[in-house]
Amino acid sequence: MGKNKNVVIIGGGIVGLSTAYFLQKEGHQVTVLDKSDISSGASFVNAGYLTPSHIVPLASPGMISKGIKYMFNSSSPFYMKPRLDIDFIKWAWYFKKSSTKAKVERAMPIIKDINLLSRKLYEEMQASGDLGDFHIGNKGLLMLYQTEKARDHELEVMKKAQEMGLEASHLEADGLKKIEPNIELNAMGAIHYECDRHTTPPQIMMGLLEHLSNSGVSIHKGEEVLDMEVKDGVVSEIRTNKASYQADEVVFAAGSWTSHLSKKINIDLPLQAGKGYRINVESPTKISMPAILMEAKMAVTPMQGFTRFAGTMEFSGINNTIRKERVEAIAKGAEHYYKGLTISEEDKSNAQCGLRPVTPDGLPYIGRPRGYKNLTIATGHAMMGWSLGPGTGKMITELISGKKTGMDLSPFSPDRKF
Repeated sequence: MGKNKNVVIIGGGIVGLSTAYFLQKEGHQVTVLDKSDISSGASFVNAGYLTPSHIVPLASPGMISKGIKYMFNSSSPFYMKPRLDIDFIKWAWYFKKSSTKAKVERAMPIIKDINLLSRKLYEEMQASGDLGDFHIGNKGLLMLYQTEKARDHELEVMKKAQEMGLEASHLEADGLKKIEPNIELNAMGAIHYECDRHTTPPQIMMGLLEHLSNSGVSIHKGEEVLDMEVKDGVVSEIRTNKASYQADEVVFAAGSWTSHLSKKINIDLPLQAGKGYRINVESPTKISMPAILMEAKMAVTPMQGFTRFAGTMEFSGINNTIRKERVEAIAKGAEHYYKGLTISEEDKSNAQCGLRPVTPDGLPYIGRPRGYKNLTIATGHAMMGWSLGPGTGKMITELISGKKTGMDLSPFSPDRKF
């Protein structure tokens, strides 16, 4: 058992703040550094799902060829912007190598287990009252389909999910009408994953920030890490644009920026930013069920106070440029599934984006990189960062406290080969 340590976490998204939450509970002294004001980004704009059902990693067979097909269409759901960038080219090659049936089969139970661990922790955080009152919707998730092709694909996934003990069922049109009675759906049917939950992310993020500040965690906003000193495998100093820090332990939880941080100390971490967009509609939509619109590849979540439409995976490097055609594609996609739904120009103009850190094989990086004694990496959760934040934070805390981790961390090793 380790003594209480002084820990610096770089990154104030759901992964960084969850890590701070569990470390503080164990009695460690925690400082969080974030270059933003922690009010936007992927942790605020995601679909809010806790999704054990999302067992298929993004790197699945055929995805790269889809990406190449979509490359020249900037409104497509999976868009790779053509660019001569050696890191991106290397990552795309690893992604292709990871997209095999065997690797996907291997990843599925691991993704399921960390999702279930994390879902349980969200429920415990809710029960503790630490973050104030936040809602976890327990309606499951609909995978809505308009074509037999999408249905057949999802029935395969459903079968695997059921074999792994997850609750799921198939709804035809009449079953769909019963479960989503107040709005007319343009869909043939849906797979209903009863195992999934949904939340309102800004509510939980604000709750975490407030709770951590009140519990003695020191949160520094607007601080960018410029440089780090390493001596004998120990990160001995962190220099920001405002100050300098020494720590017993350092955690890199900076999402898509983590590969830049790692480069500063000669760690090559294959990671790309996958941009997602969201539109919030505050007027009533009559939508009561969280749903993924399969053919449109987008998510719909009834949150507290608004309905969120989110989607797309855009690989165009680290930038916060909002491409209007992609926002338009989300709005059109939603209107195509929900009859009578209109998303206003104002709602579209208020769209926001966030960058999700994507590893080549769809499994996050959680653990200590080789050659470093006091550094832990926690990033690369792709579209499941929200779902996996608490599970990751808890395991990083166990690692730093010298306890047995809730799962075997070897599949998440930052040193793994692709």
